[in-house]
Amino acid sequence: MHKIGFFVYPGHQILDFAGPFGAFESVAKIVGRPLYELQVLSQSGGLVRGSGGALIESDAAKDAMLDTLIVVGGDIAPMRAPEQVASVLELAGQTQRVTSVCTGAFLLAAAGLLGGRRATTHWRVAHLLQREYPSVRVEADRIFIADRDVWTSAGLTAGIDLALALIEADHGLEIARGVARELVVYHRRSGGQSQFSPLSQMEPATDRIRLALTFARDHLPEPLSAERLAEAAHLSTRQFSRIFRRETGETPARAVERLRVEAARLRLQEETEPVEQIARSVGFIDPERMRRAFVKLYGVPPQAIRRAARQKED
Repeated sequence: MHKIGFFVYPGHQILDFAGPFGAFESVAKIVGRPLYELQVLSQSGGLVRGSGGALIESDAAKDAMLDTLIVVGGDIAPMRAPEQVASVLELAGQTQRVTSVCTGAFLLAAAGLLGGRRATTHWRVAHLLQREYPSVRVEADRIFIADRDVWTSAGLTAGIDLALALIEADHGLEIARGVARELVVYHRRSGGQSQFSPLSQMEPATDRIRLALTFARDHLPEPLSAERLAEAAHLSTRQFSRIFRRETGETPARAVERLRVEAARLRLQEETEPVEQIARSVGFIDPERMRRAFVKLYGVPPQAIRRAARQKED
């Protein structure tokens, strides 16, 4: 039985804990038997109040015997109290694998566990992690990073991606995919994927434009004219195009192209299917159309993206 301990402290972020915990908990539903033993730990045990005020019961860290330690993110100041750092350092010394979610990387860094390693954290504080711990090789624009036996992830929901990657490393791709389906999420984003997606970068102000963008993302292989997106947003085509441009700074056609390029990029990095097949699956009429879109957005063709991903694996 693989034992996982989630380390919390005053001011921890509940989603950084609950997302990964739910992923590991779901493994038993997929395989029909428990493969993980989960434990919530804190420096002294007992009830620990999170950043939103919720209390969580925990066991004392000094009594734990773990295979994987997961340091949950949250408020940076309280996590770096000397007693918290000492507790994590002691746990890490007897644990096979050490990980963090979001700002939990600051606690690992304070314990000296990230020196000389590649690491990531929430993009908003990545510069602070690099400034305060210059020996850490911070890569701000990553979902998660595995550097030997130390794994770090970006913020909040990226903890689920981290958990799925750990499950895949432990028990294989199919079980990880089954957990993703159980959680009703896309199969995990690759660690090398940007924390920023075209959908989040556009940040429309109104629900109707967000609805249209979500519709586009969910129907990429299909024709997505301005008329069809306007219908999804319950607006006239003229009104939709005007509001869309005002709120996103782009035309609907350009936004759809960006979404298709991002979807294709992820598949190029994670899968081995032919470029022609990927182009069709995300809605490009032909590979040449996709190639031009890649060069326009990334400055390189699709094949270069795939080569770079394979070189990282090697």
